[in-house]
Amino acid sequence: MIKLGVLISGSGTNLQAIIDAIARGSLDASIELVISSKPDAYGIKRAKDVSIPTIALSKAVYNEPLAADLLIATEMQNAGADHSGVDYIVMAGYMRMVRRPILEAFPNRVVNIHPALLPAFIGAHGIADAFEYGVKITGVTVHFANDAYDRGPIIAQRALAVAADDTLESLEERIHAIEHELYPEVLQLLAEGRVSVDNRGKVHIE
Repeated sequence: MIKLGVLISGSGTNLQAIIDAIARGSLDASIELVISSKPDAYGIKRAKDVSIPTIALSKAVYNEPLAADLLIATEMQNAGADHSGVDYIVMAGYMRMVRRPILEAFPNRVVNIHPALLPAFIGAHGIADAFEYGVKITGVTVHFANDAYDRGPIIAQRALAVAADDTLESLEERIHAIEHELYPEVLQLLAEGRVSVDNRGKVHIE
């Protein structure tokens, strides 16, 4: 079993997918702590509903980004009933870049999900950018975070054909459905110890 710390900023649907996967036994993990960058994020309620400890950070905390990330790293390193910390940090709709204090405390152990096929359509609006560009294939990427936004080693990707009658809203719905399947699956690979990163930054799955 791996211990997870989850970072959120909003409604927490990917957090809920992870909670559900743990509950049905398809993900051998526990969530030790959820930290939100917004005090009013609905994901906080999702965590509290299943008795997961939460921390809500105010906007003012992020006035000093390195100090904010040092705070997050410290809380994650001390999370859990025995204060032994988490094994992986999971970014689940966390709308801030993680920086050196977190990345150095959890090397190749910060995981992010992106709603496009990286390296295409990086940034906060991956679904809309792909849709507006008119691509015929898009999808979802799970990757390790590093110090370059949406540029970390890719763990897994799943493609989706854009239908002729797709609207932005229908495409978003289908992308999110893939996210909710793929993210727990990748976390289970991590729980099984099957994921490694070589010295070139390439991910291998046994």
